[in-house]
Amino acid sequence: MSRRVFPTSAGEAPEGNKLRAIAVRPGRTLLKGTQMATADLFSGRKFLRKVDGGKSVGWYTPKRAIFLQGDPSGAVFYIEKGKVKLTVVSKRGKEAVVAILGAGDFLGEECLAGQTQRISTATALSECRIVCIEKSAAIGALRADPDFSELFLAYLLARNLRTQEDLVDQLFNSSEKRLARVLLLLANHGREHQGDLVIAKISQETLAEMVGTTRSRVSYFMNKFRKLGFIKYNGGLEVNSSLLNIVLYD
Repeated sequence: MSRRVFPTSAGEAPEGNKLRAIAVRPGRTLLKGTQMATADLFSGRKFLRKVDGGKSVGWYTPKRAIFLQGDPSGAVFYIEKGKVKLTVVSKRGKEAVVAILGAGDFLGEECLAGQTQRISTATALSECRIVCIEKSAAIGALRADPDFSELFLAYLLARNLRTQEDLVDQLFNSSEKRLARVLLLLANHGREHQGDLVIAKISQETLAEMVGTTRSRVSYFMNKFRKLGFIKYNGGLEVNSSLLNIVLYD
């Protein structure tokens, strides 16, 4: 089956756009609220316990595809361990990263709304343990417990809010702010933690795709952040919460 592609744009947003300031509040909301909502409102493990059959566990090595854009969509996936990259490819063959998901996140849930083909490609960024839940089994579990299905809906709405904030960030923020925001999200800023957080290995090429800029620009800003003490390399990439200043202030 040929891969279905969809138009997308990952170009550089205008650095001097006067409307750029309105993206500060969405960034603040996301980093302090939305991410915790997706983590705390809904328990994926509890959901798995409610699914009676129709599920299997798979291990994925880095760079292995979980599903491809255009593939038939008949199952929901739950990430128990690791990080997953979601990408889309335009009709001209240009690829853009649309999300990085981690433990506790679902992917492929669009099949529950009747989507018959995958609208993105999911690829493991690290060693992943992922549970595959057949569509019929997932729907059965949600129908069996209306209160629990409401929590799942809240989880999906929180994810949708993050997607909207990502779009606002892409349209109105500078590439420097977009990179800072991506690093904070990858470090799970806003969740309960002590001190700096370490990001799993991720290439500057992938960061550039997520930010919508060039690798050279990412390298320039990463060096700047390091010199300012916002990040440091120590076997991994450690992100200091002070990096939030880049997102919130000019």
